Amino acid sequence: MGRYEEDRSRAVPVRFLVAGPPRAAAGLRGRRHLFGVEEPARIFLLGTDGLGRDQLSRLLHGAQISLAAGLLAAALSLGLGWLLGTLAGFYGRWIDAVVMRGAELFLALPWLYLLFAVRAVLPLHLPAGRAFLMVVLVVGLVDWARPARLVRGLVLSARERNYVMAARGFGASDLYVIRRHIAPQTRRLVLTQAALLVPQYILAEVTLSFLGLGVSEPVPSWGNMLAALQHYHVLVSYWWMWAPGLLLVPIFLAYSALAEARPGRAEAT
Repeated sequence: MGRYEEDRSRAVPVRFLVAGPPRAAAGLRGRRHLFGVEEPARIFLLGTDGLGRDQLSRLLHGAQISLAAGLLAAALSLGLGWLLGTLAGFYGRWIDAVVMRGAELFLALPWLYLLFAVRAVLPLHLPAGRAFLMVVLVVGLVDWARPARLVRGLVLSARERNYVMAARGFGASDLYVIRRHIAPQTRRLVLTQAALLVPQYILAEVTLSFLGLGVSEPVPSWGNMLAALQHYHVLVSYWWMWAPGLLLVPIFLAYSALAEARPGRAEAT
């Protein structure tokens, strides 16, 4: 195994806004970097992984994947839950029975194990883009039952309001009543649920990628970056490899504070 020794024979100054190899960021390409050092020196603020790849660059790129997966999966889950919950609460009868029996089935199964089971039956090796979309679809479609039940309860109450019954009495269509009178009352509930579900879905993507069932190398996500910690020598010797897990803590705390905001609590109750 190769060994590296620190060279203190000369100082290498760090300069800001330096020219370097062309890179793309936010859809723009350029050669100007925020900071850098002169050749042949290299700078890695968070060190490198076992293959010599810059950990900071991978951390920032992995954040796009893990955070976007949580947001998109939450949007999918809440969209499906809102639609089914609204239909069940507004129309009742057999629609309500079918939706609620399906929701009870999904709620009776352990969510995380159901997620693993659904992912395990799908192809293991996929291109990065397809793997990302697959993770979003699996996570978002598995957990629609809880928001659907909450929305259904709110719609059951809202459809009995006097102004809703008056609108229907004047001949308003179901679509108009839902769009004009029902949907606005569910908005705060959906936002509160989003603040609760997004960190949960981020953790689901991290867990899947950590176990090799999500986005795989060489594309970085916080989950497959943490997979290096499965090796004991990495776990105890290279503290910077913990960076993705440490960043999850303030993100979860921020979403928790957002969910506990006063407007969200008032609407959720």
